Amino acid sequence: MPIEKAVEKAQEVGLDLVVVADKGDNTVCRFMDFGKHLYEQKRKLKDQKKKQQTQKNKEVKFHVNTDKHDFDLKIKHILEFLGKGYKVRVSLLFRGREMAHKELGVEVLERVIAELGEGNTNVDAPPKLMGRTAFMQLSPVSKKR
Repeated sequence: MPIEKAVEKAQEVGLDLVVVADKGDNTVCRFMDFGKHLYEQKRKLKDQKKKQQTQKNKEVKFHVNTDKHDFDLKIKHILEFLGKGYKVRVSLLFRGREMAHKELGVEVLERVIAELGEGNTNVDAPPKLMGRTAFMQLSPVSKKR
């Protein structure tokens, strides 16, 4: 059908003439409401973004001489974050002369693992030392069983 005839027909029906495929010998066109089509495409993109899952990370910081009450409170926060599905990075910062006793820092991180218990968490990255920081990565136990 000639383009002029197609444009006339589209105007009669009250729709737009949209080129679907321009490759090859014949050009393929379609009658459609182009504004509605663009709106639906935007909605689909918006829905896809809604359904995407982003990586959720939280961090809890300790020191070598963290007091018992503060330690318990931070453990409570870690359990809360893990319960909500976040991954938790536990870091321990060494200050000043604490660097001479790095083994104390590793003991604190191992105490964190012991306090949390094996059933509540997975240890993704065991305690590691990097400069003035020791850290480990925890994730919630999956409930897909």
